[in-house]
Amino acid sequence: MKKQTFLALALLLATTGLMAQKEGWTSLFDGKTLNGWKKVAGAATFTIDSGAIVATSVAGSGNSLLVTDQVFGDFVLELDVRVGDTTSYSEVQLRSHYDSTAHDGKGLAYGYQCAIDPSSRHWTGGIRDEGRRDWLYPVSLNHSVQSAFKKGQWNHLRIECISHMIRTWVNGLATACVVDTVGDRGFVGLQVHDVDNPELAGKKIYFKHIRVRTTDFRPGFFPPGVYVVNNIPNDLSEYEEKSGWRLLFDGSSSKGWVKAYSTAFPDHGWVIKDGTLTVQASGGEMDHGGGDIVTVRQYKAFDLSFDFKMTPGANSGVKYFVTLKEQNTGGAGIGLEYQVLDDSLHPDAKLGRNGDRTLSSLYDLIPAAKQRQFLRPMGAWNTGRIIVTPDNHVEHYLNGVKVLEYERGSADFRALVAISKYKTWPDFGEAPEGHILLQDHGNEVSYRSIKIRVL
Repeated sequence: MKKQTFLALALLLATTGLMAQKEGWTSLFDGKTLNGWKKVAGAATFTIDSGAIVATSVAGSGNSLLVTDQVFGDFVLELDVRVGDTTSYSEVQLRSHYDSTAHDGKGLAYGYQCAIDPSSRHWTGGIRDEGRRDWLYPVSLNHSVQSAFKKGQWNHLRIECISHMIRTWVNGLATACVVDTVGDRGFVGLQVHDVDNPELAGKKIYFKHIRVRTTDFRPGFFPPGVYVVNNIPNDLSEYEEKSGWRLLFDGSSSKGWVKAYSTAFPDHGWVIKDGTLTVQASGGEMDHGGGDIVTVRQYKAFDLSFDFKMTPGANSGVKYFVTLKEQNTGGAGIGLEYQVLDDSLHPDAKLGRNGDRTLSSLYDLIPAAKQRQFLRPMGAWNTGRIIVTPDNHVEHYLNGVKVLEYERGSADFRALVAISKYKTWPDFGEAPEGHILLQDHGNEVSYRSIKIRVL
């Protein structure tokens, strides 16, 4: 490099650093050394080239991690990243920690992560909880921005960790938002995933312009309506409220709910305790308990989210577009159903066609395409989501991942109804509006954090 060019580059880097400091930002990488960083895991190499940290993957080494000496609580982090191929998965660690004794001395990093995912899945900007709960916010929850990350180009990431809220942007587009209380302080790190196939070793990921602000926060713009994973039970953040979300269950009362075909909440069979709404077991018989409960209000187009927890062998469901027309139902409300079921123990999972009575399926109509990674163990809380747009497009989600979609009232939909148990109900599932229903199927199932946004 010519002396003049070198001096010009040095001056530019110094000027950039001074400007960042002056604006309230602190540079975490000076462009020349790894001062302020340390490697704590794995065999991937972290070198410097042309003002960027270059992480090079190594086969069979386990995940590799370069972390800051400093720990951070509330902060805004910005950096640029470039990935040249679809296999170089990486993450930015946030509020994280490292246990060198875990995994028989191999070590374990745990804490929040912002994903850098150039694969066809397109989950860059998604939020994981490494070493604890895995994915918190797959970007399928906000699929309109999944194409924001550009392979082979420099991409700008912005990450805000302020109080209980973590938000991400990819190239200026609001991507993910999680409200959580598990971790509030830790290091920032650059993680490179392990490579199993030696032929894929040697791939490079580039990081530069890494800077942080720890005071005088200026929150970035988040347009209204981005879905929020709020892990505080029965809570709505200020942003959610401004986006139009409303709680259907307040955590302490039956307000807004009545027994199906009634004007009052059941006097038995349903219990509200410790922030949960639980249908009690009654021997697996639908007519021995408190019965189905429905919202007082009816809905047309909406985004509905709910947490549910099953007991072994349980069966329940969340129904929508329930019209409560008596049609020889034995008191059960009829509508489109998001199936809530223990697939491993309840016999209904093996009935129907092609698994269309399993967990998160459109009951007796469309099976859910579930991924094992996102199935939580019995007794854990799961999150379901149902989106119905004004043009009658419907989507089901389970734990952040879309498992099915269909067009309500389409020819394909009607063909499925014609070969289902609903074939005797005229215009089944096509009502212009209806109630939301929680099903009493005689098994203990709990619900909480039931929220809805009218579209």
